[in-house]
Amino acid sequence: MLENVSIGRYYKRESILHETDPRVKAILYIVYLVAIFMIKTTPGILLLTATVIIQILMAKITLRIIWETIKPIIPITIFILILNMLTIRTGNVLFEWKIIKITDYGISRAVLMSLRILFLIISTSILLTLTTTPLKICDALESLFAPLAYIKVPVHEMAMMMSIALRFIPTLVEETDKIMKAQVSRGADYDTGSFINRIKGYITVLIPLFVSSFKRAEDLAVAMDARGYRGGVGRTKLHPLKVTFKDALVGLFLALLALLNVVIDLSLR
Repeated sequence: MLENVSIGRYYKRESILHETDPRVKAILYIVYLVAIFMIKTTPGILLLTATVIIQILMAKITLRIIWETIKPIIPITIFILILNMLTIRTGNVLFEWKIIKITDYGISRAVLMSLRILFLIISTSILLTLTTTPLKICDALESLFAPLAYIKVPVHEMAMMMSIALRFIPTLVEETDKIMKAQVSRGADYDTGSFINRIKGYITVLIPLFVSSFKRAEDLAVAMDARGYRGGVGRTKLHPLKVTFKDALVGLFLALLALLNVVIDLSLR
């Protein structure tokens, strides 16, 4: 049921992106976040698609994993597509019935917004979660936001919380799947009946899931305390991050691709 959800999971591969410094990938993610929302033309979308394909090839991530990553957000993408088609009324009218009006501009904007969301999720997964372990993401965020520590911002603690949250996404998914299977074996039905009844049925999943989550949080806190964890003060790294010439080349190459997409898109408007 939920065993194929890949959000938050790290897939070990021997690839260029897997070996790239996580700080470089985090900065690249910001670059692509800006580029994705700046592109507005069809050629720009096509170039962005080619860039995403290059990222997939560099990461050596299979199409099955990519599909498992974007599958949970397909309903949200379809909802945004329909919502934009129905609310954007400028342009040439293609279909009109009572209060419903669909225009060519509305369709193009709806498709653009949906593709932006898909590209955003794929780039996030490739540049961060699929190719970077939660521990390295934590180290990268702590290193990038280290200057904020001078104004008393708990950078290490915030990075640790984000890392733990990413780490426990797959665990919570597996726990949810186990609880649902156990409840189904006891006669629970999540697929039939009215929408309200199905929502009520999921209460039998949420309550034990919350209890299990709090128990895991307590066990983790006890384990960290038993091992002498006292925050980031005086802590050293077993594998300190270091940007190599290869990391800089990979970052420069992907950043230039994003910049090229934006420049070409702006020139075609």
